[in-house]
Amino acid sequence: MNQEMIAALRELEREKGIAFETILEGLEEAMASAYKSWWKQQHPELDEETFGVRAKIDPENGDLRVWVQELERIEHEDEEGEVTVETKVLSEQEVPVTDEFKGRIGAQTAKQVIFQKLRDAEREMTYEEFAGREGDVVTGIVQQSERRYTLLDLGKVEALLPQAEQVPSEPYRNGERLKGYITEVRKGTKGPQIVVSRTHPGLLKKLFELEVPEIAEGIVEIRAVAREPGHRSKIAVSSNEPAVDPVGACVGPKGSRVRNVVTELRGEKIDVVPWSADPATFVANALQPAKVREARVDPETQTALVIVPDYQLSLAIGREGQNARLAARLTGWRIDIKSETQFADEQRGGPRPVAGQVAAGAAEPSPSSAPLAAEDPTAAPAGDAPDGGAGSGAGSAPPAEGAATKAEDESAATTAEGESAATADEDEAAASTDDPAEETVVVEEAAEEKAGA
Repeated sequence: MNQEMIAALRELEREKGIAFETILEGLEEAMASAYKSWWKQQHPELDEETFGVRAKIDPENGDLRVWVQELERIEHEDEEGEVTVETKVLSEQEVPVTDEFKGRIGAQTAKQVIFQKLRDAEREMTYEEFAGREGDVVTGIVQQSERRYTLLDLGKVEALLPQAEQVPSEPYRNGERLKGYITEVRKGTKGPQIVVSRTHPGLLKKLFELEVPEIAEGIVEIRAVAREPGHRSKIAVSSNEPAVDPVGACVGPKGSRVRNVVTELRGEKIDVVPWSADPATFVANALQPAKVREARVDPETQTALVIVPDYQLSLAIGREGQNARLAARLTGWRIDIKSETQFADEQRGGPRPVAGQVAAGAAEPSPSSAPLAAEDPTAAPAGDAPDGGAGSGAGSAPPAEGAATKAEDESAATTAEGESAATADEDEAAASTDDPAEETVVVEEAAEEKAGA
C-alpha cells in the first residue's frame, strides 16, 4: 500500500459514492485473512485455531502493519445444554510485512476487495434508490418473457413482473416498452429485486396523474378507483376549484387524455364519473353510463336501492354484472338494482304473473286449450313485447303474456259450450298486440261474446 492507492480510494469515494472508511476497513480485513494464510504456509506446525492476524492501514500514507495474535478458545455451556465458543486474545506481536507479500499477494487481495466493495455499494445504492419508490410507475424494456414471469430492464436493475400481476389478455414481446407499478422492493443475493404489477389499481391512478396536469397540481383529485384488469375500470374524481370540471379535465380535449391511458392499458375501457359527498348521488353516478331514476341508501346496512328505467336495466347491470360490480367496489356500498316495473309491482304487493304460470286464485287452463294456443301459428312469441327484454325486472311479465293467460283462463271456463267457440276464443287470445290496452279490449270483447252466447 502506498499514497497512490490512498488517492485512488479517495477518487472512488467521489465517483461512486462509497465511503473511504468502508473500503479501508474491507481492505484491512482482507489483508489480515491473506496474511494469515501466508503465515500458515511459512509455519505449517501452527494450528489455525490458536493464532490470528490483525492488520492496520494508515489512512494518510497507506502503510500496512500486521500483528500475529495468540488465541485461546473458551467453551461455555448454558442451561439448555447449548455450547458456545468464545475466542480470547492472549497476546499479539507485530511482525514485519515482507516485500513478497506486499507485491503479488497484497495487490491481488486489494483488487478483489475493491471490486467486491464496489459491487456491494452499487447494489446498496440501487436498493436505496428504489426502496422509497414503492407505488411509483417505472418504464422498462421487456427483456425476457416466460410463462411464470417477465423481466423488464430498468437500466441499472431488472424488474420482475410475476404471472399473478400480469393481464391475461396482454401479450409481452421482447424489446417493447412497458410501464409497471412498483409493488415491492426487497434485497436479494444478487442485488435488489423489484416487483412490478400491471393489474394494480394504483397503475391506473398514476397513469392519470402523468396525463392530467390538474391532478399533479392538486386541482383535481382521484377519490376512488375500481378496476377489472384488461376489461373495464371506473374512477371517481372531484375538483377543489368550482370552475374546473373534474371529468372534463380527465377526459381531455376530444378525449385525448383518457385515450392515452386506454392505449397504455391495451384497450381497457375506462369510465370517469364525478365523485359526490352524498352517497345516493355517488351511487347513481357510479352506475354510468346507465341513467338512474332514483337511488335510496341505508347507512346502517351500507346498502343502496337503485331504480332505473326498464330499458336501462341491462345497461346498469352490465355484461355478467360487470358495471354493477365495479360500481359497488368504487362506492363501497352494496347495490341492489331494480327496474321501474319491478319496483312498482313490489309496491303493489307482489310481482305480476310470468308467462306459462298460473296466477294465484286463477282458474287452471283446460288440457285442450293449452295445446291449441301453442300450435296456433299466429300467436305472438314470448318476449316480443317491449317490456319483455333485458330491461324488465325479475318477476315481471310482458303485457302480451298476461293477456294470453287471461284468454286461456276464459276459454277454459267455456270448454263445454263447444269446440268451435273455444277455438275462436283461443284465436282471439293468440292475436294479441304489443299494446297492453289493445290486449285488454280483446279479452273484454271475448268475454262479452261468451256471455251473449
